[in-house]
Amino acid sequence: MKSDIEIAQEAQIQPIIPLVNEKYGISAEALNPFGHYKAKLSLDFIHSLESKPNGKLVLVTAISPTPAGEGKTTTTVGLGDALNLIGKKSLICLREPSLGPVFGMKGGATGGGMSQVIPMEDINLHFTGDFHAISAANNLLAALIDNHIHHGNELKFDSRRIAWKRVMDMNDRSLRKITIGLGGPGNGYVREDGFDIVVASEVMAIFCLASDLNDLKERLGKIVVGYTSELKPILASDLKAQGAMAALLKEAFSPNVVQTLEGNIAFVHGGPFANIAHGCNSVIATKTALKLADYVVTEAGFGADLGAEKFIDIKCRKAGLQPSAVVLVATIRALKYHGGVEVKQTGLENLDALKKGLVNLERHIQNIKNHYGLSCVVAINQRLEDTEAEIALLKSTTDEYGVEMILAKHWAQGGAGATDLAHAVVKLCDMPNQFKFVYEDNLPLIEKVRTIATKIYGAAQVTADKSVMDRLAMFESSGYGTYPVCIAKTQSSFSGDASLRGAPSGHTLHIREVRLSAGAQFIVAICGDIMTMPGLPKVPAANSIDIDQNGVIKGLF
Repeated sequence: MKSDIEIAQEAQIQPIIPLVNEKYGISAEALNPFGHYKAKLSLDFIHSLESKPNGKLVLVTAISPTPAGEGKTTTTVGLGDALNLIGKKSLICLREPSLGPVFGMKGGATGGGMSQVIPMEDINLHFTGDFHAISAANNLLAALIDNHIHHGNELKFDSRRIAWKRVMDMNDRSLRKITIGLGGPGNGYVREDGFDIVVASEVMAIFCLASDLNDLKERLGKIVVGYTSELKPILASDLKAQGAMAALLKEAFSPNVVQTLEGNIAFVHGGPFANIAHGCNSVIATKTALKLADYVVTEAGFGADLGAEKFIDIKCRKAGLQPSAVVLVATIRALKYHGGVEVKQTGLENLDALKKGLVNLERHIQNIKNHYGLSCVVAINQRLEDTEAEIALLKSTTDEYGVEMILAKHWAQGGAGATDLAHAVVKLCDMPNQFKFVYEDNLPLIEKVRTIATKIYGAAQVTADKSVMDRLAMFESSGYGTYPVCIAKTQSSFSGDASLRGAPSGHTLHIREVRLSAGAQFIVAICGDIMTMPGLPKVPAANSIDIDQNGVIKGLF
């Protein structure tokens, strides 16, 4: 069996500019090529589309992720190809992969099998340099803060209350807590600092939520970078940082255009994680796609309790978007894992484990229908070891839930293996829905967290230390109380405990830290042991990645 990278490298990739012209009539002048197979869409062209009507937006999400795998990105790509195959003008919108998981444990994010976006190696490594631009803008702001303090501290920063970290796009636990300024007066003042991974940076969140360059610059200026000893907030605009930061992001802000294995167009742009950030590709890419296509298929990170909730309560709320349908991805292997089977045993028929694991699927369905007000279809990413008895049990159960289940074979067959799913999605998009947010803007911040925890996660209560409650009160008194909340927690469970499979209920969600993202316009609530700078596993994926003398990369997955 060929690996994903071997399939991608053997594909007949087409020059991107004539392909985009053929599919959408977009001229070469509207595209900025990065080699032959990648390009950026010009902002002037994007602005010219404003008067065009929108297509329908389809959200692809999943059950709670497991080591057995679900295939959300693969399904997004396969569905986009299938919609085009049945005669529907379709675009897909994906996030860019971070180098952290590429070299860590999760791997890349370009799909798999016969449902991939290409060039796979480029997208999974440096791509068009967007993440480097974001880290440069973030770290320029950090440098300006310490430089300002070094040269007299006119703004009166309290060095104990600096709220801005440096970032890099790599998993490196050693940088979570560091001391800077050592070596004498010429090197600045000694203080504690730390690094986050770039996908957790507020600059990344702003990048993905901004509607245009002016909005980008304005949001960057609103970043709260620290406080005085009297707790007066100090903004990036006080340092006059926003113009230079926006200049660093100018080229990156244009959406990236690539293709699928079947020669269909994909926008791959922006990439906040969904467990520590809001988990959606850029607003500008999604809105542009909606002007160009009748159907836009996009994904939200991890399970429907994390990525989908943030897609709805943050991205849709802020950008005025409304999905027409939801695809909930699962595998029978993953459902058996949620039923208590270990990964090595998930390939064996086990109806008892499958029945137990279906509670995870059920809760996600109920959340989508009852709390998001949307219709959904369950897409089973079918595998060879799935038995007829397991499929029959799954279908009878989803019938009880009142949703259609589709067996999808896009991994092996590409778009042709997902045409049934495509027809089901078209049917759902033509039906009315009762789209709604999980909470209202005017709820107190802690009540917003509590609403998500009890409604979506099945928690009994939310707890937080007094210091956390005091910070929330400070945010509210400073005018940030209407902001949505972005809960950073494990992706592996409805609870804050990654080991609790299935659909745990009655648990306690503990908030250990809250952060203000004033430019992105949300509050981050960090739960449990979730880290905004992950570490590498004992055997990182980097150990298997190599390049030969001809420049061919191997080992990416």
